[in-house]
Amino acid sequence: MESPHPSTPHPARDPRELLDLYDRQLRREARPDGPGSRVERVGAVVRQTGPAHAWNGVLWSGLDAGDTAGADAAVAAQIAHYRTAGLPFEWKLYGHDAPADLGDRLREAGFTAGEPETLMAAEAAALPRDVPLPEGVELRAVTDEAGVSQVVEVHARAFGTDSAPIGRRLLDHLAVAPDAVAAVVADGEPVGAARLELHPGTDFAGLWGGGTVEGWRGRGLYRALVSHRARVAADRGHRYVQVDAAPTSRPILRRLGFLELTTTTPYTYEL
Repeated sequence: MESPHPSTPHPARDPRELLDLYDRQLRREARPDGPGSRVERVGAVVRQTGPAHAWNGVLWSGLDAGDTAGADAAVAAQIAHYRTAGLPFEWKLYGHDAPADLGDRLREAGFTAGEPETLMAAEAAALPRDVPLPEGVELRAVTDEAGVSQVVEVHARAFGTDSAPIGRRLLDHLAVAPDAVAAVVADGEPVGAARLELHPGTDFAGLWGGGTVEGWRGRGLYRALVSHRARVAADRGHRYVQVDAAPTSRPILRRLGFLELTTTTPYTYEL
């Protein structure tokens, strides 16, 4: 059986070293996160290209801090690649990426910056194992299309966005990790949902899409979803869970023991 920690049996807990480990395992050495997607390493850039409903974009850019011309050329090359594929895409920019003005260069090239988030990580086994839910509320593992429809409903209500592509992506995830999606249900109504992305061969599992509909916030549902996914990640052999935390989630995660590693901002390019 393949070890989930093939090259770092004793990862350091220092935030800087944890960030280095994250960069190496999930960015520089990234693997496709779903069927039909491929990861390519082109010069200093690592990118993923897949179906239209998948996540398409740049995961890593090892650009030289002083080579601004090289940065502009790399940006232009990625635009050309995804334009040829007919795919809008995201350049996932982290606070420590070089050059320091890469965000400005992406905007000048036609990208739109999203809201900054905070990359946070914690030891999965150290997080609370059980978080009590309000009376009449239960957490369910999502195992079929009906459950995915509930998750999509929560996303639409919690975030106010078109969540249809997420549903297709969740079905892809369930095909390889049937315990990776969860929903919180109150009297038959979905009121919270989240998913877990497992990265075989790495120390990390990712917490994504955690949301609670208005009227149910502040009642422990988000913490219960974090706890459930951390337990699954630990049982699968992943030492850490990581999350791109919105400002509303950051205080909760900090109280649970998550460390802040850096910031991350999505830069999207529409065709």
